[in-house]
Amino acid sequence: MTDKTGQNAAHPTLGPSFYALALQTSCDSIVRQMTPKVSRLAMRATIERLAREIASSKQFIGPDLKLVVLPEYVLTAYPTGETIPEWAEKAALKMDGPEYGALGKIARDTGIFLAGNAYEVDPNFKRLYFQTSFIIDPAGEVILRYRRLNSMFAPTPHDVWDKYLDIYGMDGVFPVAKTAIGNLAAIASEEILYPEIARAHAVRGAEIFVHSTGEMGCMTNTPKSITRQARAVENMAYVVSANAGGINGHAMPADATNGCSSIVDYRGLELVKSGWGQTMTATAEIDLNALRRHRRRPGMGNLLARQRFELFAETYAAHGSQTANALIAKDGNTIVPDRAHFVDAQKAAIEGLVKKGII
Repeated sequence: MTDKTGQNAAHPTLGPSFYALALQTSCDSIVRQMTPKVSRLAMRATIERLAREIASSKQFIGPDLKLVVLPEYVLTAYPTGETIPEWAEKAALKMDGPEYGALGKIARDTGIFLAGNAYEVDPNFKRLYFQTSFIIDPAGEVILRYRRLNSMFAPTPHDVWDKYLDIYGMDGVFPVAKTAIGNLAAIASEEILYPEIARAHAVRGAEIFVHSTGEMGCMTNTPKSITRQARAVENMAYVVSANAGGINGHAMPADATNGCSSIVDYRGLELVKSGWGQTMTATAEIDLNALRRHRRRPGMGNLLARQRFELFAETYAAHGSQTANALIAKDGNTIVPDRAHFVDAQKAAIEGLVKKGII
């Protein structure tokens, strides 16, 4: 039994123990023929569906369900040809917009921390959008925004790096929310493949990674399924990973992005894994007391304590590939790219790595 802060009421020295859910729900696509007005109505309908699914899931799982993670881009799916400004207008959320208000109401009504992922506009960067992983607390407030740093076809904070750092600072790039259910951080989709993303959060205290993803569910191990367990082991942290239960409305088969939502513990053990389709079966207990004991125990397995971070700083600084500030003009204004820009940037990075003899 836990009190209002999430502490164990019978043993107040223990850390919180609660249940988490990686909700494997479907994504209804915002498609090219939709106007901004129609797309906003479609997103609102999705939020209303999520409210029903989350409430009924909590009723089934139990009152100690405290954390629900939603799939990547759950309100929209991904763009299929729109320009950056077009997608920003019809599919990206405002930071104080009505969609966040409606999601906050779900969190309040059910008494949960609600994590998800959406496209979002920032008034500091006109006509761009960022893919944003968010966490909303049980009071309905957004307490964490993590903007995806590695994206194939979308702007990232690194593309406007100097200005972004001036506004948000490095702790805003790698935010960690210290809450009643532990220290929470977000990893966006394929960024689970990059060990540096998780580690930068872990050294700021992250204990639970919420991972909103959109990926194939496969009977064999995929890069993401392997690295979920690797990130958990490396950082001695839980990973709660929610994949879609299908994407509706795109030309690609709906089940191309479907299945295998999972929860991995701080030892890298997969506690639970869903099959396919819309389901709430990826639910498991999060035992932060056990995690904290594990992190404070001397031994070979304490990888955080054994790591020597300063060894790698010079190597990373000297051998970077992607260029910062690629979307900042000489006059300081934001450049609005076309989609081809991102492929060209990757080609340039590959050429640089070849010249350095890295690849």
